[in-house]
Amino acid sequence: MSHPPTPYAVVVPTVGRPCLADCLRALAASEGPAPQRVVIVDDRPGEPPPGESPGALPLDAVGALGALGDRAVVLRSGGRGPAAARNTGLREVEEPWTVFLDDDVRVGPAWRAELAADLAAASPDTGGVQGVLRVPLPGDRPPTDWERNTAGLEQALWATADMAYRTEALRMVGGFDERFRRAFREDADLALRVIEAGWVIRRGTRRTEHPVRPADRWVSLRTQAGNADDALMVRLHGPDWWARAAAPRGRIRRHAAVTASGALAVVLAAAGRRRAAALAGAGWLLGTAEFARARIAAGPRTPDEVLTMAVTSAAIPALAVWHRLTGVLRHRSAGVWNGGAT
Repeated sequence: MSHPPTPYAVVVPTVGRPCLADCLRALAASEGPAPQRVVIVDDRPGEPPPGESPGALPLDAVGALGALGDRAVVLRSGGRGPAAARNTGLREVEEPWTVFLDDDVRVGPAWRAELAADLAAASPDTGGVQGVLRVPLPGDRPPTDWERNTAGLEQALWATADMAYRTEALRMVGGFDERFRRAFREDADLALRVIEAGWVIRRGTRRTEHPVRPADRWVSLRTQAGNADDALMVRLHGPDWWARAAAPRGRIRRHAAVTASGALAVVLAAAGRRRAAALAGAGWLLGTAEFARARIAAGPRTPDEVLTMAVTSAAIPALAVWHRLTGVLRHRSAGVWNGGAT
């Protein structure tokens, strides 16, 4: 005897990128039980653009949803970041399961049927079921640094690009921590709190494609801001959180050593100690060269990519350390999240 499908809602935060329509079109075209509601949270800052009402779906998303258009709800969250946007959407959900999708993913043609199977197989203590992400990469060349960065989502735990949570579990832990203002670490923080509350999270079978977003050559510099979020994670979950989340620690210790060598070289040169300054400068140069070589060797080695890696590798260590230190200072008194999605 078959059981009726488990009701669920889909929450999609967006900043109005053109990819939103493709995301919603794929959701509408997928086979399987439809969501009870689709909550689109417009996180563009400020007031709606001229001529657009506060409840208007950006970029004609209603049309992209097709037959699901009458199930759509549009909310605005004021540009406070994806964590706050998802909490805004969560407050609208009444269904037992809340499925988060990023606006730049494309669910598979049988995604809704696969999701129904994932939810039906969830044990009573299952608080979340993760989707299987695939990042398409070029087949005729090695991936660029940015493409490799995006491809890391395939192995990441608990990525909210496609993540289903039991709504009860989300409300139990207060939803996403809105102190995470970027799309970085807010998913790991939430999952760790859900697990600490006694739930389990498992990987499902549904498949979703996550294309690599277009990015300029300076994107790796902007992503260094995530080091501040790592400082918040340490404050909230302790220094072993990387191991519990199976998250790569990155190069922050090497970056600190390279940055210290560079700073020491400047100080020694200003003090007239040229020999010592040269030694410290050599340490900075060697560390920077090793970092650039590692990034270049893994990539396509085109002239443009080599130039980008060389320039950004010189700037990243200091930027990473700066953001980590500012994060430590900013979050030095951070306590347990008291909830934003009750």
